[in-house]
Amino acid sequence: MQIFQVRLLSLLVSTGQPSLDSILTDGYPERSSILIVGPPGIGKEALGYWFTLSALARNDFCIYATRLSASEVLQDARAFDVNFSHKVPFWFANSGGQIKFEINDLAKISYNIKEVLKKNSDRKIRIVTDVLSSLLMLNQPETIYKFMSQLFEEVKQYDSIVLATLEEGMHSPNVIAAMQQLFDGVIELKLYEEGLKVIPLLRIRKMRGTPPLPGYFNFSFTKNGMEVSAYVK
Repeated sequence: MQIFQVRLLSLLVSTGQPSLDSILTDGYPERSSILIVGPPGIGKEALGYWFTLSALARNDFCIYATRLSASEVLQDARAFDVNFSHKVPFWFANSGGQIKFEINDLAKISYNIKEVLKKNSDRKIRIVTDVLSSLLMLNQPETIYKFMSQLFEEVKQYDSIVLATLEEGMHSPNVIAAMQQLFDGVIELKLYEEGLKVIPLLRIRKMRGTPPLPGYFNFSFTKNGMEVSAYVK
């Protein structure tokens, strides 16, 4: 039984935040795709920053794909007390990165990612991206669904995890539902109005290998990162 537990834990990867790990039975499943859904400004990107920082500390190979410049992402990350000055990810960015992110060229995006993966196939690979909503705004949802499906098939040949963010309110419910179906895990962030108070809530919509967690959790950002606790109405 102890041997089985050790093997099971080895298939989980820390989110970079202990309080989030605790409700996910120690983290994200290996060889998985994780989607973070929520409205603008709620802190979705912070989950990507912490996951990237944690992976870099383990010497994993990290790709950060962004529609922004690398400097803009670094500036925003510092607002969450995340500093990439010691170790930095491999940037696919609008500017300031190793590879320029051409958001209008899906074929080039796919080719570049595949080439980088091949060159680093001997390492654990982590991919974090904030481009999914932008891709959906510029292309038919069916095109992006097919593109992401093929990309996941390629990426999962490696020891990898993909974490992407999606803007709630920019897409129809059908599009969001289709994207959620495509990913192995979905974490939803939302703001709930309770009288004059606005409460940030987190829900695990689904997570491969984790029992259903139908309830909501309170979350907040502190100098130590993210605090997650049971929501009591």
